[in-house]
Amino acid sequence: MSNTIATTSRVGHPSAIETMLTAGFIAGCLDLLTAILVYSVAMQRTTDTKLLQGIGRAAFGSNAFDGETSLALSGVAVHFFIAFSFAIFYFFIFPYIPFLRRQRIISGMLYGIFAWCVMNLAVLPLLHIANVPHKWDSMIRGAVILMFCIGLPISLIVSRYYILKHQP
Repeated sequence: MSNTIATTSRVGHPSAIETMLTAGFIAGCLDLLTAILVYSVAMQRTTDTKLLQGIGRAAFGSNAFDGETSLALSGVAVHFFIAFSFAIFYFFIFPYIPFLRRQRIISGMLYGIFAWCVMNLAVLPLLHIANVPHKWDSMIRGAVILMFCIGLPISLIVSRYYILKHQP
């Protein structure tokens, strides 16, 4: 019986680390799945393997790994590192910005736009991985994906943690 209570309590009140890992994992999965569906399946611009290899190649260089599978797996690792980074950052700023608590949906959408700006206007150009996007359709598509797949899930998961934390 005590195991049931402990399990229920644990599920009802996740730890900070569990919350950050959950938020990063869910956001990373949603974003990666959506990118594959949009760019590989719907638009047929690339394959899922090439998409992942592109991420790995961008982070580590073309000659960093032997074999296509290793390069694709490194792309998955980099992708999730970025998703976890955004989740951790949001987790730590959440208590200090009242708007994030009051407007969970809107703040999640805005955080997705923030994530798009950080990646496309700072990280990718500074690392010489990609130029600043200049086509509106591409910019809007990317921002919308990050709004719904990164910003919104991170916002909802992190805000749930803080709501549960303040309940008895």
